[in-house]
Amino acid sequence: MTTYFSEDQINQTIEFHGHQCPGLAIGIRAAELCLRELGHNNDSSIVAICETDMCGVDAIQFLTGCSVGKGNLILKDHGKMAFTFYRRNDGKGLRAMLNPGFINELRAEMGRLMGLSDPTAEEKQQCTKVRAECEKEYYEARLEDMFMVEEPQIRMPRPAAILQSLTCEDCGEMHMESRSRRFGGRTLCLPCFAKVEQKI
Repeated sequence: MTTYFSEDQINQTIEFHGHQCPGLAIGIRAAELCLRELGHNNDSSIVAICETDMCGVDAIQFLTGCSVGKGNLILKDHGKMAFTFYRRNDGKGLRAMLNPGFINELRAEMGRLMGLSDPTAEEKQQCTKVRAECEKEYYEARLEDMFMVEEPQIRMPRPAAILQSLTCEDCGEMHMESRSRRFGGRTLCLPCFAKVEQKI
C-alpha cells in the first residue's frame, strides 16, 4: 500500500464503518490528503465538507476527527465524489475531487456489474474480483493521480453557534431558533412549517 496509514488504522476504520469496500478506500485516501495538507482536528480545528453520502464519509470522520456532532463534518450531498477541507485558524483549504480518468475502465466495469438486477454466480464472482482490484488501486495510487485538487468551491462555514430554543406553536416541540419559521404571526418548527406550505 502507498497510503501512509498503518494496516491497523485501516482495519479500525473498516470496523468503524462496518465493512470493507472501494468507497471507504476513497474516503481513507481523502482523509490522508487532508492530514498531509492541513493536519488533524486535534491539532487545529478542521472542517470537512463532503459532497456525497457514500461510505468514505465514515473514513473522513474516523481519521480526521471531524464529526457531525461537533459541527465540523458537513454533508452537502451533490452526488459528487468530492471533499472540501478547511483549517479554521488560517483559512487554508482545498477541494479534492476523485479524478474521473483514474482507473476509469475498471470503475465502469464495477458499476456495470453492481448494477445488474439478476447477476449470475459468475457475474457475482467477477464483481467481487473487480471491487477488490479497484480497492487495491485506490490504496496504491499517488494522491496526485487519484484526486484533482483545487481551490474550495464552498465557503468555509462559520463555527456552530449556541442559539435560543423556541417552542413551536403548532406541535409544541422545542427547536433551535435558527431552524424556526414565522408564518401567520406564529413561530413554527421546520416540519410544521412544511405542512403549512403544502396547504397553501
